[in-house]
Amino acid sequence: MVHDAMPAPKDAIALLQADHEAVSQLFAAYEKSRSVPDKKALVAEICTTLSVHAQIKEEIFYPEVKAALHDRQLVSEVTAEHAGVKNLIAQLEGGVPDGEQCDARVRVLSEYLKHHVKEQQSGVFRMAENSLLDLDEVGARMTARRDDLLARAA
Repeated sequence: MVHDAMPAPKDAIALLQADHEAVSQLFAAYEKSRSVPDKKALVAEICTTLSVHAQIKEEIFYPEVKAALHDRQLVSEVTAEHAGVKNLIAQLEGGVPDGEQCDARVRVLSEYLKHHVKEQQSGVFRMAENSLLDLDEVGARMTARRDDLLARAA
């Protein structure tokens, strides 16, 4: 897994940004690959990484941001976006990465995530950085939860 080789970022936003970069690298590797077994492994890693990423945001990061900002709508919108990601992950997990359909789903997921990341960096992340939220403490809890989820997925 990509996360095994990465040092744990200290604060919540650095952790999430490191996940974004790791997934971006996985998508790039998928696009370059012509091997069905390699693509299958990459799809599995993309799905696991994104599922864990979404779960730690939904369980820890978003509730903390929501409380710090007193902004229910912002967090609700971002959480709703996760439903689309989860739907694509479910489709990928149920398929075989040996055809155009899988390649198309991976491309759609990649583009969707690029848009989602861009919105987060200019929205939720910036607001969280400017809040009184203890990003180091939240990041530590997110790292522990991520490690637990990844261990269970292995």
